[in-house]
Amino acid sequence: MKVVFMGTAELSCASLAALANDKQFSVAAVVTQPDRPRGRDLKPQSSPVKVLAQKLDLPLLQPERARDEKFIAALRALQPELIVVAAYGQILPPSILDLPRHGCLNVHTSLLPKYRGAAPIQWAIAHGDAETGVTIMKMDAGLDTGPMLAQRRTPISPEDDSASLHDRLARLGAELLGQTIPDYVAGKIQPQPQPADGASLAPKIKKEDGRIDWGRPAQTIWNRLRAFTPWPGAFTFFDGKLLKIWKASLAQEVSHEGAPLHSSGLANGTILSADKNGILVLCGKDALMTIELQREGGKRMSAAEFLAGHALKAGEKFE
Repeated sequence: MKVVFMGTAELSCASLAALANDKQFSVAAVVTQPDRPRGRDLKPQSSPVKVLAQKLDLPLLQPERARDEKFIAALRALQPELIVVAAYGQILPPSILDLPRHGCLNVHTSLLPKYRGAAPIQWAIAHGDAETGVTIMKMDAGLDTGPMLAQRRTPISPEDDSASLHDRLARLGAELLGQTIPDYVAGKIQPQPQPADGASLAPKIKKEDGRIDWGRPAQTIWNRLRAFTPWPGAFTFFDGKLLKIWKASLAQEVSHEGAPLHSSGLANGTILSADKNGILVLCGKDALMTIELQREGGKRMSAAEFLAGHALKAGEKFE
């Protein structure tokens, strides 16, 4: 089967590799975003999908806009039977959605209709979900609203952050894609409309999403810390300097000078203790033990290493 693959992010690479290494499919072309300036020197860099496509010696297209008529003409000339999309980064027009005989399939990293949009992995962790998964859907003109072909679930463990969950969902999506396409094109799987209830949006993550609001419960802060690691990272401020917190744990059974935390009169963000075990910080409910952190311009280190060079005392406050 002749397939065109459209993807840009690292998430896409597992699905592209699965198609390229499966003799059932012939990848006629790979479509990815143009090289973009990145890094401190802002030099144009290839997307992860472009790097993989070149390694696999696959034809490559990099239109600035998916709606470009010359690009659509080039796509039409390839006569793909199916287009597979995974984290491409642009909305596809009807002229592309209707082009292949079997339509366009999308690998989406949530259990649709929950978390439609750009950042389903991060928001599933941030909201404290016990599980998430991948959905293979047939694309329509809406934002992740197309009918579904298959889903696979996976638990979200306390050890997961967005990086580890990303990698697991990328593998699950690639496996499910390879299993689903043959039955779909053979007519053994009929696309099913998404449930009317339970839809939610997963908007693009902004840098400010990583700033810690110490007035939130410790559980919420911990979930958001894991969700926004590695980017934008969970961060706070101390003495006017940014502190990024890489790892933390919940500390629910805590009192201050023998009194329950909620009646201590201390402000949220107050450091309750700072020793080799970590930096214990008061939250809107319970407390958070900071285990790994990084000062602006410094290196990532354990709390014990950090305290050896930066004296933090009980009663001081994170902002």
